Amino acid sequence: MDLVKKIADDTRLTKEEANRLYDLDLDTLGKLADEMRKKRFGNKSYFNINRHINPTNICADVCKFCAYSASRKNPSPYTMSHEEILEIAKNSYANGAKEVHIVSAHNPDVGLDWYMGAFRKVKDALPDIHIKALTAAEVDFLSRQYGHDYDTIIDMMIANGVDSMPGGGAEIFDEEIREYLCKGKVSSTGWLEIHRKWHERGRQSNATMLFGHIESKEHRIDHMLRLRDLQDITGGFNAFIPLVYQKENNFLKVEKFPTAIEILKTYAIARILLDNIPHIKAYWATSTIGLALIAQEYGCDDLDGTIEHEAIQSAAGAASSNGMKLDDFVGLIKNAGFTPVERDSLYNELKVW
Repeated sequence: MDLVKKIADDTRLTKEEANRLYDLDLDTLGKLADEMRKKRFGNKSYFNINRHINPTNICADVCKFCAYSASRKNPSPYTMSHEEILEIAKNSYANGAKEVHIVSAHNPDVGLDWYMGAFRKVKDALPDIHIKALTAAEVDFLSRQYGHDYDTIIDMMIANGVDSMPGGGAEIFDEEIREYLCKGKVSSTGWLEIHRKWHERGRQSNATMLFGHIESKEHRIDHMLRLRDLQDITGGFNAFIPLVYQKENNFLKVEKFPTAIEILKTYAIARILLDNIPHIKAYWATSTIGLALIAQEYGCDDLDGTIEHEAIQSAAGAASSNGMKLDDFVGLIKNAGFTPVERDSLYNELKVW
């Protein structure tokens, strides 16, 4: 069957067919992905009012692409107290935030109680706020550092108020690439196992893919198909987020970066391949807000949120350190021709603007 016709007929692609998708022109991919998007969500473009909190940048691991963790590229180590984390969360909640997104480096000095205690303090003080916290990489680190299996760490997360998991730490699943990018970090098998266990407890999570560095297009396809396979089993991923690699202040020497065309193709291919993951997010903090808005015409239906403050991507050059004002965010979505829809962390619609 012709590849384009197969996509138009909503027939799932094999790995061999998926590897041919990048050969299609952008216009063809965009139209196919946009049609799939419209069937699901019409003209809606989702976002939430959220706050990113990054409580420590002291890390036991050294990932070549990372500009956030304290190193000779970033010689400013810090660790927040629980009181500081709680104060940020309270201020953000007062400003309308429905979610706090808490992701840290892998700090070997603070103890397991520091991580879990931070979530408990926020949840006790702000029971209505959604806590999205601990990437699979952090879960794996805590498991190794303190001698607990994944199930124990996950159960502790739930007991201390974590509502959903972010998708970070996935990077690229190919193990040879991981060996070079982030040796010692959670394996691809471990990442998928942690999310499987999270889903088995009736919880939802996101999935990410870091692209635009040393990986091939085939590595991206393999990554997406592994996520599709797990989603067939658990149904627990609510969004897939292709993260554009940020090139500044890190140890990864990349000379050729993806063009806007290749980035948009990747978004469109994600929508086409991941028929079982509802939402495709163009995370504006890594793609720029302009390209993220264009991506809404190439299969994406979500932009993440107002963020308020962000330290990880901005450390590598992204223009996201101070987030974005709500009125500006809504205005940009409207000007792009879409209907802004404020959602909660699990994609329940809260307000249509």
